[in-house]
Amino acid sequence: MPQSRPIAARGAFLAKIAAAGALALAFDLVFFDRGFGATLGGFALAWCLLAAACIPALRRGVPLMALAIAGAMALVLVNAPGPIAWCLFWIALASAALLPRHRFDDAARWATRLASQLVFAVPAPLHDAARAQAGRSGRAPLPMSLIVLPLAGGAVFLLLFALANPLIGAALEAIQPPAIDRLVGHAVTLAAIATLAWATLRPRSLRWVGSGRARPLDLALPLATLTVSLAVFNLVFAIQNALDLLFLWSGAPLPAGVTLAGYAHQGAYTLILVALLAAAFVTGALRPGSAAAASPAIRRLVLLWLAQTLLLVASSILRLLDYVDAYMLTTLRLAALVWMALVACGVGLIAWQWLARRSLGWLVNANALAALLVLAASTLVDYGELAAGWTVRHATRADQVDLAYLHDLGPSALAPLLVLERRAGPRLRPQVIALRDRAVATLACRQADWHRWTWRGARRLAAARAAIGRDAPPAPLGRDCGN
Repeated sequence: MPQSRPIAARGAFLAKIAAAGALALAFDLVFFDRGFGATLGGFALAWCLLAAACIPALRRGVPLMALAIAGAMALVLVNAPGPIAWCLFWIALASAALLPRHRFDDAARWATRLASQLVFAVPAPLHDAARAQAGRSGRAPLPMSLIVLPLAGGAVFLLLFALANPLIGAALEAIQPPAIDRLVGHAVTLAAIATLAWATLRPRSLRWVGSGRARPLDLALPLATLTVSLAVFNLVFAIQNALDLLFLWSGAPLPAGVTLAGYAHQGAYTLILVALLAAAFVTGALRPGSAAAASPAIRRLVLLWLAQTLLLVASSILRLLDYVDAYMLTTLRLAALVWMALVACGVGLIAWQWLARRSLGWLVNANALAALLVLAASTLVDYGELAAGWTVRHATRADQVDLAYLHDLGPSALAPLLVLERRAGPRLRPQVIALRDRAVATLACRQADWHRWTWRGARRLAAARAAIGRDAPPAPLGRDCGN
């Protein structure tokens, strides 16, 4: 009976070794020197199942909720694999592994723990192996001769038999060892995935992180300094916002030599940096509950400044939308719009923190939740398809569409190309059809390779072939197929 627990512990340890090895081997066999497709989601689901099987604490309570989120992100990877979805999957899975050891306090401290998991992932297997060897119930360590002698002796005898037996010699000569670069690549892949898997199966305790809540930087500036600074900041912001209201929002004619597109593009991104600096100043120098926060004058100036900052962000969004109207929507501009909306949300949360006298921990958690929700939503949409669809729908004439950009988007532009094909005239239609056929062929090539097959690609290809009908180009053969 006294030895039942050590035996169970050793069994759990060996099960984790087997799980990490199986994950590493599966990743190497399926993904090495191949593309990623829905198989990445299947691999992520298998990782979740093995983690739940090896760690009983993950099968109940809050860790189970985090594991379920990791499973949901694995399904997103089945639909359309991408770096954002993979990062969110790993964050959820690593959080599930940490939650039995640590109670969630705030997003900033939790992000530190997750980053530390990656830092300590490399030495962790070596440390655990040393502890396992030292805890072999007093037994002597395995001698090196147990490994070296059988391998060396067997190799010597095999070579001698090869010289004496032509059949064995011919068999050995027929063996073609892989190139050294591929051997190194396989070894690095196996080691990296096994190490990453081990970090979720045996997470570090990381007690050095501490248990206190995050605190803002308190600059302890005099009230007079803060009051004058906020008054000046409000005045400068008022000048910028007044100009935006005059020329950007009201539509008044700009001065000679200044175009609306140029006015919109010049400050769209710079003003977001200004808004971030304003938010950082309020968060770092004006802590709720401090003497400065208790001053009615400072509170009014801060809220006025935050309101002006929100107007500044709204003007930045309008600037970018005007620039898109003048030119076109791209994936980067669409991502910039999402980022600007997230900044506006952050400024609004800071204002609510001040009005409701919430803590910094609340503000950090609220912003982290907003960022995670935006990232999770981004994994479900194709920004390339949205940009191409907007460009096709908002073009006054079909010949105004940038066909080169639609070509660069590849299969993401397939559905918009079908719409453009119906609108194009006799001169433009052959070019659009050529782009459409190339996009279909590229997508069919990817879907024909089971390593790169995705659910989104299957739906997109089926819809395109149904719309094209009998003229749909056949799927190319081979992995490379001229992409």
